[in-house]
Amino acid sequence: MHALKKNRPLRRIVLASAATVSGMVLLLSLKPHTGPTLATADTKSPTVSSSSAPSSGSSGSSGGSSGSSGGSASGAKVSKTVTGDTVQTRWGPVQVRVTIKSGKLTEVTAVQYPQDNPRDQEINSYALPQLRREALAAQSADIDMVSGATYTSTGYKQSLQSALDSAGL
Repeated sequence: MHALKKNRPLRRIVLASAATVSGMVLLLSLKPHTGPTLATADTKSPTVSSSSAPSSGSSGSSGGSSGSSGGSASGAKVSKTVTGDTVQTRWGPVQVRVTIKSGKLTEVTAVQYPQDNPRDQEINSYALPQLRREALAAQSADIDMVSGATYTSTGYKQSLQSALDSAGL
């Protein structure tokens, strides 16, 4: 015998109601991602700090990559840390901090990045190290996007460019 026979309408009503309730419970149990935020430019200027700054540090950093003469070798190595602008992406803010030593990009760190849900964490666990490697290899913000992490890659590149511009590179 079939459960939905026409001579048992009450059984059909109970099964239809149970299916409807189950469907609503599944639908309401979904956790939507945070709503899209308006992408606006951050009004704060990038932060710049120096760990060792000789008096000729500002003029030496602009020409440090083109030539390393005896004058720069005899002075202390200049290490400058710059934090780029916060870039608002569809999934959250992205901000990058760079360290420049003797006119070369030596460290890139993502200070802020989307990590609100497991999917963001999964994407950024492989995207951020790849973006860091690309930036250190290229010594600029002219880096390739990471497939599957388009918004994070775009924000990373913009914040990286902002930090490099503030550092004078």
